[in-house]
Amino acid sequence: MAKSVFYSFHYDRDAWRVQQVINMGVVEGQTILNAQKWEEVKRQGDEAIKKWIAEQMKYKSAVVVLVGKETADRKWVRYEINYAWNNYKPLVGVRINGLANRDGYTDSEGDNPFARLTFKDGSGSIADYVPLYRPSGSTSQQVYASIRSNLTNWVDNAYARPGD
Repeated sequence: MAKSVFYSFHYDRDAWRVQQVINMGVVEGQTILNAQKWEEVKRQGDEAIKKWIAEQMKYKSAVVVLVGKETADRKWVRYEINYAWNNYKPLVGVRINGLANRDGYTDSEGDNPFARLTFKDGSGSIADYVPLYRPSGSTSQQVYASIRSNLTNWVDNAYARPGD
């Protein structure tokens, strides 16, 4: 596990799916805060959340956005993508809606969160640069196997924005 990544995702809806990705052990990622710890951070306000994100991303080699059905709508996911972009952290997205949740259900595909972040000059969006991978397979087991087989390569091919 040469790479250490920051995982960005919709906590409430996708924590179970994300935990499956982390448990694969193919790349090292931050530990997911349990709901109680996350609530403690949130109670401290937006600045505390921003500080937590900055600290968690500081020594990571890439940011992996794990994309579920509602990920693109999440304020903090958009913030994390912007923060990574502005701090020249390599970015990549992986769709996880095909993984089963704790009840055994997969989800429908959500919007590309990178497409929601457009440049001020109107020249496009982050989606024009950052890859969003769709694992192969029609069952949760096949999607799991695809992510496990490809995640290291996807992280290695994360978009690294050139410095100024």
